[in-house]
Amino acid sequence: MKYGAILKACRTRSGLSQEELAHKLFINQSDVSKYENGTKEPSISMVQAWTSNTNTQEVLVAFMCGVDGISIMQNILDAGVSIINTILLGGII
Repeated sequence: MKYGAILKACRTRSGLSQEELAHKLFINQSDVSKYENGTKEPSISMVQAWTSNTNTQEVLVAFMCGVDGISIMQNILDAGVSIINTILLGGII
């Protein structure tokens, strides 16, 4: 499974630079880059630490349940549309 793009999205969503995240994970910035570019595959413990330090644990849960990145984004969009419809239409969908 390719984690690079998801890991990068987690990091950027949290507002951390590669160097800042590397410091939190006790690894080199070059390793963060390798994980994000897909040239190095992270262990499950690294993914767990990454999502914990970027406050994106829901991504780890989704992957462990077998949900791919596209499905995650689609579910978020669907939930947002449902909430907006509920607000605008007063619960009538």
